Amino acid sequence: MDRLLYVSMTGARETLRAQGLVSQNLANANTAGFRQDVPDFRSMPVFAEQGLPTRAYAMAERSGTDLRLGRVMTTGRDLDVAVQGEGWIAVQGADGKEAYTRAGDLQVSANGLLTTTNGHPVLGNGGPISIPPAEKIEIGASGAISIRPLGEASTNLVEVDRLKLVKPAAGALYKDEAGLMRPGDGQPLPADGSVRVLGGALEGSNVNAAEALVNMIESARRFELQIKMMKVAEDNSSATNQLLRLE
Repeated sequence: MDRLLYVSMTGARETLRAQGLVSQNLANANTAGFRQDVPDFRSMPVFAEQGLPTRAYAMAERSGTDLRLGRVMTTGRDLDVAVQGEGWIAVQGADGKEAYTRAGDLQVSANGLLTTTNGHPVLGNGGPISIPPAEKIEIGASGAISIRPLGEASTNLVEVDRLKLVKPAAGALYKDEAGLMRPGDGQPLPADGSVRVLGGALEGSNVNAAEALVNMIESARRFELQIKMMKVAEDNSSATNQLLRLE
């Protein structure tokens, strides 16, 4: 009975964790540039100092990330950019290290710093990008940022910096707890001039809300099944104890 209880307990624990990932995906169905998490499980035998591994439990691997592209929506906003095809926008994480995102809903802070909506500074040729006071800001397909200074003619555009755009190899990035992508080896990636962005547009989340709802229902049913199996293990144990008392 302890084997049944152990397997059911670990299965319920990891199913609950998977349900949390699905809930997070669903909550970010409308978040620009969001990449959904994919839970991953495998069975792991329990090894003892003596004897054979007669038990197995469910173990959750580090969740993977679905890197499929999201739908591009036209916004017409000057500071909105969508990365075309493969590629990422380099930003500075909370720890000061370089990270990457597809969320192109940029903004200029009160101090003139170009940041993401979550406040992460956007990186350029020499670090975080600073935007001087301007009447208009344009971001070209190559990531070049041009401004029309205050009081200047509409044809007088000045390039102030360029977005750092990277194109990592497959599997080179992982998602951190803040939702940013990080290089697996911890080393910043070089800028890639082949990456292009589309101004006045945003890439949406790649979460399919209907699919996420179905996955949540399936996870709930799996959790209920594991709880029922734990109850079966308890009933079997009680029946066994009654039989032993009759002897």
